[in-house]
Order: sequence, then structure tokens, then C-alpha cells
Amino acid sequence: MQPIQYFLIISVILLFIGLYKIFEKAGEAGWKALIPVYHFVVWLKILRKPWWWIFLILIPTISWIMLFILFVETSKAFGKKTFQDHFLALVGYFIYLPWLGFNKANVWTGPPETSKEKKTIWREWGEAGLFAVVAATIIRTFFFEAFTIPTSSLEKSLLIGDYLFVSKVSYGAKVPNTPLSIPFTHNLVPLSKTMPSFLNWVKLPNFRLPGLGKVKRNDYVVFNWPEGDTVELHHSNESYYALCRRNGRNNVIDPAQRDIYDGEPLGEIGVRPLDKLDNYVKRCVALPGDRFEIRNKALLINDQPAYVPPNVQYSYDVDNNKISLFDLPSSRGEKVKFLKLANDLDITDDPRPGRRDQNCVQVQLTAKDVDALRAIDNTAVSELCDSVTSKTVDLDIFPHSPHYNWTKDNYGPFVIPKEGVTIQLDTVNIALYERIIGVYEENKFEKRNGIFFINGKEAHSYTFKQNYYFMLGDNRHNSLDSRYWGFVPEDHIVGKPVFIWMSLKENVPFLKKFRWNRFFTFVSSDHLSRSYFLWFLLLAGGGWAWFSYRNNKKEGVPVKEILNKAKKK
Repeated sequence: MQPIQYFLIISVILLFIGLYKIFEKAGEAGWKALIPVYHFVVWLKILRKPWWWIFLILIPTISWIMLFILFVETSKAFGKKTFQDHFLALVGYFIYLPWLGFNKANVWTGPPETSKEKKTIWREWGEAGLFAVVAATIIRTFFFEAFTIPTSSLEKSLLIGDYLFVSKVSYGAKVPNTPLSIPFTHNLVPLSKTMPSFLNWVKLPNFRLPGLGKVKRNDYVVFNWPEGDTVELHHSNESYYALCRRNGRNNVIDPAQRDIYDGEPLGEIGVRPLDKLDNYVKRCVALPGDRFEIRNKALLINDQPAYVPPNVQYSYDVDNNKISLFDLPSSRGEKVKFLKLANDLDITDDPRPGRRDQNCVQVQLTAKDVDALRAIDNTAVSELCDSVTSKTVDLDIFPHSPHYNWTKDNYGPFVIPKEGVTIQLDTVNIALYERIIGVYEENKFEKRNGIFFINGKEAHSYTFKQNYYFMLGDNRHNSLDSRYWGFVPEDHIVGKPVFIWMSLKENVPFLKKFRWNRFFTFVSSDHLSRSYFLWFLLLAGGGWAWFSYRNNKKEGVPVKEILNKAKKK
């Protein structure tokens, strides 16, 4: 064990010892302090706090806030009301509470009467802020969480700059694994690229509450990025394992080295628990037990053509001399300028060098966009597709093995792992399942002289402990998805995008930033609902007018005067 774990164990023992004597001074039997969970019930009773606080105390992240409140309230029950006493109760609870209990000079006076207690404005604001933090944390953890679309992998369906509410209740909220974290942060301290916002001193087991349903095929799903368990902190949005394939692992962990691609420093490695992995959003295209294949860009599920999203995009070569989409930079460092036609088609991804010739640019287009461009010049647009060849193997494609010569357009076939299903292991398919066995399902996996060992025993087969899913972006040629990092375990599923409350364009003047038609829209697997933003404004305005009318009516203000005031405003 690490020193911090010894410290936590000793501090908890001292806390229980202190509570033993405090309970006796408060008129309760001391042994009640030694029974986990029940001691919270008694503690709340002697402090005259609501019984339902027990549920807040048992919720990770909120629990440590509630404990701090109990420490301070306990010190008040001994007549300790100074800032110094409260500070010591917070930071030195493992010494301060035993001191309160064992020192005979400390007399239990009981919790002060809140109605008689004079509150400063700072305390009132503090209590209101604390209540807001607790309430918002409960909502964020178990019901809905705000989420922003960060990349173009779902472009034309869910856009960069869409601000979403993600429903945790759709698939069942996960209880956080890491209770010691800063509220309203995910894995980094705000304004820092490397400082974690959590402490991994305490780790809780994975547990999911019952949900309203299961993940369905073609659902948009928010999930914890499976390859985000280890990160190089200067490249935290990039796969650590891809960095190692590109630079070599010894270079990635060496602070003296820099990435050969972007020149950024390397060597600062972080390890993140499950609930602190980066959140991704993709479309679930295959469920546990499905037979999955991509054949010449066409998606097949169980050997049948799969659903094609209306806004799915692929790469095309477009002759920029024949159809002017971009003003291309003449020197390095200049930005690409999107011309009117590109903006009219709502092309958002920067073009790449074309494959056909130097006049071509590689552009992500929907079928509708392709028809519009071919109507201008049919010879200017060429379809692109990565075929399977025997000469080259793209090791960025999962499972990163020379035995699987797959591409993003020709991938599979294979069956998605399903809970309870047993597979036979061999030296070829182990590339597909090694990470599942050793990482996601937490077994000790070893290969010795071509023989597999799981938890120290020779293994020729394996039975999956949970379900897995396959996720793709609708922007098929510009999406890092399951084709690059494999299966998404069920315990990584976070929630379902259900509502866009705001949508902003990037790199445009302020007055053109707002995508008004996407404000207050509901998300489904094939389209967005109509915008309800105008109805929201009308409802908010009507509510304000009604409450103003009621308040003025109570005060005896004539209706005519109310209407005149409204006109002036």
C-alpha cells in the first residue's frame, strides 16, 4: 500500500474513536459510533439534522462535502464557533474530533438553535452556495449533464459548438468511482492542461443504477473513451497508445523527447480511473452479438445493409480549379479561406491534399453535397475508398496487428463480444480480445511461448463478463472511433444526448455565430426536432407578465398602469 492509503486508514480509525466519546457526551451509546452507516444516522440525530441527509452522505463526491459540514456542526455543538476551530475541524478532523471527545474540558452543549443564531451575509451566501453545489452535483451525477460537441466526427448530424444535455437516466446513471474530486470538473483543473482535478486515494467499485432502457442500434451515445486510461498530458486528446506506435514507448515516457508529428513535449504521463476518462459521443452501430462488417464503405450488420444516417459524410477529391471551394494558403502558417460555395454547403472540416492531382482537395461531403457539386461540373468530384491490399497494413486501425489488414472502408467481419459468450483463443484473434481480457475485465493476462495464461492459469478460451458496443462517427472519413480503438465496454456508457439548448459556429463574426434553428431542439437518431426556442421565449415572457400582474394586483396597482409600465420597458 501507498503512504496515503495508510494515512487514510489511520485517520478513519481515529475518527471512529473520537466519535465514540462524542456520542457518549451527547447521551448516546459509544458503540453506535463503531457501526458503519448506522453511525451516520446517530450522528445526524444528535446534531438535529434531517434524517435524509444520510443519502447525501452516501453519494460519492457529495459525501466529502457533507462530512465537512458534520465536522463543523460537531464543533459548534461543543460551543466552538470561531473560524480557527472550524478550520481545524476540517483539516485536522482525525485529531480535532478525538480531542473534543476525550478532553474533559470540552462540554457537549448541543447544536445551536438556528433561529436564534445570527448569520453574517458571508455565511448566508456560503450556505446558499453550498446548497447549490450539492443540488447541482446530484443533478449532474444522476440525471442530466451538460456536454459540448468538441470534434467534427458527427458533423452534419451533431455539430461542433452544439451544447447538449446528456440524459444519465436513459441507460442508468453510474455511481462515480472517484469520490475525491473538485465539483463541476471532469479530469483537469480549470485552466490547466496537466493538473488532475481528482485524487485516486479512494476507488469505489463500478455500479450502475437502473435506467429507462438499453442502448439501441443507431442511438447517439456518450461514453468514456476506452483508450483514455493512460494519457500523455500534453496530448491528452490523443491516444497514448497511438503516440507510442508513432514515437516508440521509450520516447513517449521520456521528458527530454518531443513528438515527431507536432513537436510538443512528451514524458508527462497520467493514469485516469474509469469515471475520469474523456467523454466521447458517437453513433452506436452494432450491439453485443452482432456480426459487424464494412465492405467498400457500406456498413453491414448481421450480413444485411445497415441504416444509413441522412447526413453521413465521406471524403471526395474535388478539383478546386473547376469548382472554387477554398482560397488555399500560398505559404505555411496561413489559414484556409472558405469561399461562398463552401459556406453555402456548410463545409466545416479543413480540406486536405487531394489524391488525384495537385489541383484537388480532399473534402468531407454528404450525398446531397456531392449531387450539388456534380451539377456544377461532374468531372470535378471523385469518390475515395481505402481498399484492402496485401502490401500495406495500417497499424492505426484496430486491432493494430499485421494479421488484420483492415482499413476504415473495408473492416471485419467479426462478432461484437457479448456477456456470457465463450470464444476460443488463438494467436491471431487474441489481438481483438487481449485488451478486453486484461484491461476492461481486469484479469491478469500473459503470453508465454505462444501459450496464454489468465490469472496464472493456462487458457484456451474466454467467457466475456460484460457487453460491448461498436461506435462510429457519421463523418466516416474524419472520425476517430471504434475502427481505431476497438470495442466500447458497457461500463463505459455514460448517457444519451437528448437536447440541444444552444449552438454556436466557430471562427465567424459574433452576429453570425448563432445557429438559431438548433436552439432548444430535441435529438433523435435520424434528425433534430423543430426548434422550440421561440416557444420558450413566449412562455418565459408570458410567465413574467403573469407574475408581474399578480404582484401589482395584490398591491392595488390598476391594470392600465401595469400595461403602461410594460410598454415603457
